[in-house]
Amino acid sequence: MQRYRSWILPIAILLGIFFHDYIVELAPALPYLIAVMLFFSFNSLDVRKMHFTMFDFWLLLFQLVTSTAVYLLLRPFNEIIAEGAFITVLAPTAAAAIAVSLILGANISMMSTYLIACNLMVALVAPLSFTLIGSHPDISFWASFFAILRKVFPLLIAPFILAVLTRWLWPKANETINRHKNISFYLWAVSLTVVISRAIELLLTQFKEHSMMFLWMVAVSIFLCFIQFFVGHRIGKRYGDYIAGGQSLGQKNTVLAIWMAQSYLNPLCSIVPTLYVIWQNLYNSFQMMQKDRRENKAVKA
Repeated sequence: MQRYRSWILPIAILLGIFFHDYIVELAPALPYLIAVMLFFSFNSLDVRKMHFTMFDFWLLLFQLVTSTAVYLLLRPFNEIIAEGAFITVLAPTAAAAIAVSLILGANISMMSTYLIACNLMVALVAPLSFTLIGSHPDISFWASFFAILRKVFPLLIAPFILAVLTRWLWPKANETINRHKNISFYLWAVSLTVVISRAIELLLTQFKEHSMMFLWMVAVSIFLCFIQFFVGHRIGKRYGDYIAGGQSLGQKNTVLAIWMAQSYLNPLCSIVPTLYVIWQNLYNSFQMMQKDRRENKAVKA
């Protein structure tokens, strides 16, 4: 099964595209799939190695500055595309980044620290941003803040606490789970199929017109995917983990981004993070193929 894992994400994307009418019905199960996936991923985590470092600082700074910059740069051209670019860059790291990073060999302690820090930052910054640029000025900062926390916090914190307690109170179970930690990747593949099916439904229902704007959104989402993985890799390399940097900055919680866009901004701007989910997972597949090739060469040598 391992030799074919680099093809799993493209297959998940294709299933989500061609069978979206049926798979989208599984959407209510998505939070539970992600929570179980995180539990398996966090079980290999040593909490004592989690420290906020300059690695986290530079990634957070990039998100804050770049999300504002792309909005201000694109706003004179098109407000909807500007909002879509803003929310795509500001969106926190996806929980699934942990599962993919396990396969790619990243430092999970680094990833987990940034995952939690980034989601907390977005919960604080996003409501303030929405009051300034959003389409719903009647929604208060605190209402937005707690709404985002309700979406983010249980999904991250509950699996994290459960994994820490399992490691501490039930070591044998923890060892068994760690031997099967790759299950988290396959759970993410299932989750991705559901996410893609929802994305296709969104594209079909909200974007029957505006074809030129759609093409610009495709171009913007590809550029944002490239620049975030590129900068993430550069920062990660400086602090000893090329993969952790790229996944932390490049792999976005697009489900949350789409929800925030539809709730607080122009709903059409949610197309940008919708497209982004395709590019980020195609790149993840490419990284896995590269890793498998390196491992195969090492075995032959």
